[in-house]
Amino acid sequence: MKKILIIMALFGLILGGCASYYPLGMIYTEVQGPMAAADGPVKYSKTGTAEAQSVLGLIATGDCSIKTSARNGDIKRIKYVDYHVNNILGIIGRYTTTVYGD
Repeated sequence: MKKILIIMALFGLILGGCASYYPLGMIYTEVQGPMAAADGPVKYSKTGTAEAQSVLGLIATGDCSIKTSARNGDIKRIKYVDYHVNNILGIIGRYTTTVYGD
């Protein structure tokens, strides 16, 4: 029993050392939040998104940049930007950036 507690404590320390700019769940993460905002009214007429994925925390592909999101939505003037993170056990992750603007 003592060995199991030590292994769990070490496992927690190893995973707990990862820094992240968004809340991260050890088992499951489903988080949405703001990334940036520009001056002016909050009204917008277009939305654009871009996505990246990760597998096993070893391979990550995609382009979820603000620039790509704006291009995908044909947005010339960005009003604000949100992000969405979905990650299951660090095995499969999906990261989406959404840009709102005109």
